[in-house]
Amino acid sequence: MKIAIYGQYYLNSTEPIIKDIFVFFKKNNTELIIEAAFLEMLYEKNLIHETYQTFSSHTELDSSFDLLISIGGDGTILRAATLVRNSGIPILGINAGRLGFLASVQKDNIDSFLQFVMDKKYSISKRTLLSLDCSPENDAIKEINFAMNEITVSRKDTTSMITIETYLDGEFLNSYWADGLIISTPTGSTGYSMSCGGPILTPNVKSLVIAPIAPHNLNARPLVIPDDTEVKLRVSGREENYLVSLDSRVTTIANESILIIKKTPFQINMVEIQEETFLKTLRNKLLWGEDKRN
Repeated sequence: MKIAIYGQYYLNSTEPIIKDIFVFFKKNNTELIIEAAFLEMLYEKNLIHETYQTFSSHTELDSSFDLLISIGGDGTILRAATLVRNSGIPILGINAGRLGFLASVQKDNIDSFLQFVMDKKYSISKRTLLSLDCSPENDAIKEINFAMNEITVSRKDTTSMITIETYLDGEFLNSYWADGLIISTPTGSTGYSMSCGGPILTPNVKSLVIAPIAPHNLNARPLVIPDDTEVKLRVSGREENYLVSLDSRVTTIANESILIIKKTPFQINMVEIQEETFLKTLRNKLLWGEDKRN
């Protein structure tokens, strides 16, 4: 088995997790290729000493890889998705952060869950992504113009609200007067969109959520739309620019630019182990606290 490793360092709490992962794969004679910056950090922290092959770009990840393991929180997985892109390589998230819906493998269960992976006892959860096209073109979003959680427009350098003209498949929907607007995938429905009153969607739902951020009108509610809908936005406000974010990547866009948001032709494959499904995560971390079943 050939596995790519990508991660971020979370102080001392992450050290046992990293050590357990590398000990397990060494014991199982697994071929590991480590993201170069992460490997350099592991060397600096004296967590590992062996020599490994490295990768630095999405161009080095191809169909010869069986898996990419992301060590960190959900934010780390979102960055890992920009490396995997349309290669189809499944991503397994090992949670070294706090609340996580994507990084589902917890530190107490690493060995048993990695054994499930080695035995191929897992399923694939396909996750929808959103693409963004901007007119006029914006160099900052040219190369990585997709998001796994959400695409958001928001005000910049002002306390004044912005106006977001919104069209669905060419038909006018509404002019939102708000701090911003979120277009969320089912994966992102447990993130920023949820914090703004949006509904929680299960990952396999073929829908998107439009959620206004602090709207001025009380009747401006989140809206669920089919995921094959093309969303067009035109933003105006008192300042000359506003912000657009694709997950954690943020750029500045000029007023009156046209944004086209739609589903990408490819998906991200997330590894799902039966003992750590989305619904179990939802039960334990969000809705009802710990699992009460016997």
